[in-house]
Amino acid sequence: MKINEVEAQVGITKKNIRFYEEQGLLSPKRNSENGYRDYGPAEVEVLRRIKLMRKLGVPLEEIRQMQAGSHTVGDGMRRHLITLEREQRSLEQSMELCRALRDREERLEALDAAPLLEEMEHLEQAGATFRDKQKNDLKPARYAGAVVMALMITALMAALIILMVWSFIRDPDGAPPLPLIAVFAAVPGFIILGVLLALYQRIKEIQRGEADDAEKY
Repeated sequence: MKINEVEAQVGITKKNIRFYEEQGLLSPKRNSENGYRDYGPAEVEVLRRIKLMRKLGVPLEEIRQMQAGSHTVGDGMRRHLITLEREQRSLEQSMELCRALRDREERLEALDAAPLLEEMEHLEQAGATFRDKQKNDLKPARYAGAVVMALMITALMAALIILMVWSFIRDPDGAPPLPLIAVFAAVPGFIILGVLLALYQRIKEIQRGEADDAEKY
């Protein structure tokens, strides 16, 4: 079975599958004839188990321990429940702070943030974890950078195609044969398609939150 088939069957992207292989959580056999990875029902089941654990938020190292037999599923879940309970307490503490701020009617410029931040720091030192949305602030810049780069390459390739067509129209007798020009023009055309596909993938990565990709695998 090829990786594309596994991706469709399990619902895990090729990028994730490769990542699991790099982490030693998945070891598909190699085809002796062409050297390609050969996935079978066993690998599909392994990926399904990994997907289940990751959707529950179980860390990769815990999955590795369960795969190795050092921990049972029950051991892993007991350890993970401790983490989830800690996160739940942190969420409740965040909600308490939000409720306290809900009753304050002053404008943002009048809010004294220092004592609140100090209180949050004390809670963090005690083990609380607050959500940090600062990483999302850079998303517009990432979108703009990806789009600008794609537009620049697309414009350059389109200019090459236009130049080839213009040269043929201006001097058909001195220009290469039309089929050859078509082949030459197809190359930047394929590059444009590749750039647009890469832009689409890049936008999806930014939307997912690329800084957290490794944690979501």
